[in-house]
Amino acid sequence: MTDPPVEHYAGRDGLQLAYRQVGDGRPVLLLHGFFTTGAVAWLRSGHAARLVARGHRVIVPDMRGHGDSPKPHDRAAYPPDVLTDDALALVEHLGLTDYDLGGYSLGARTIVRMLVRGADPRRAAVGGAGFDQLLHASGRGTTFRHVLDHLGRHEWGSRDWLMEGFLRKTQGDPTALRHVLDTPVDTTREQLAAIGVPTLVVTGTDDEPDAGRELAATLQHATFVEVPGDHVGASGTPELGEAFTDWFA
Repeated sequence: MTDPPVEHYAGRDGLQLAYRQVGDGRPVLLLHGFFTTGAVAWLRSGHAARLVARGHRVIVPDMRGHGDSPKPHDRAAYPPDVLTDDALALVEHLGLTDYDLGGYSLGARTIVRMLVRGADPRRAAVGGAGFDQLLHASGRGTTFRHVLDHLGRHEWGSRDWLMEGFLRKTQGDPTALRHVLDTPVDTTREQLAAIGVPTLVVTGTDDEPDAGRELAATLQHATFVEVPGDHVGASGTPELGEAFTDWFA
């Protein structure tokens, strides 16, 4: 699928953020994970194409600090829960009232925050969200911080070396991304249990499937699906794309 043109909208602080749209029909807003972009995570993986073929309009933003969105170096541009603010602003900008929400990893946890803060989609889907990562979100990201703090010094062929390579491929900005890591906020069990939106929880077999099951058990109306792969690998599997597509059908 050819990447559609970049469009822009204003975040609640006025920052002009980037997003792309493809297809027609029921809107599905998809949020990417840390280090990647909307196009890489959803368009080039083939996930968006599956949804478009089933009659959906797919909306893929680049979260602030990522992709074609601004990457300010001023720490003040990254207040707590700002990614949720940005995503809610996009829903408002597009005038979405009857829509679905999906995300992976950081994007999935942002979807959960949107639900906690009042977003009311028909359905939601979260992949690789974890559980402890939601309860204790503040100050996490040790692995990513290590990669960002030791660029050019990782052992050849190591996981950190591969992550640095992906960072360069997506033209990530280390300073901006460090600030993004400071934005997540904690979500309580009570807040999770209050979410009434039917939610698909997807986790890789080699990721943290028990954490996914615990999240699904905590939500009011959730379905758990396990797909092949670890945290990174599962995000691009056909099985994840098929699970999302079937859920939003």
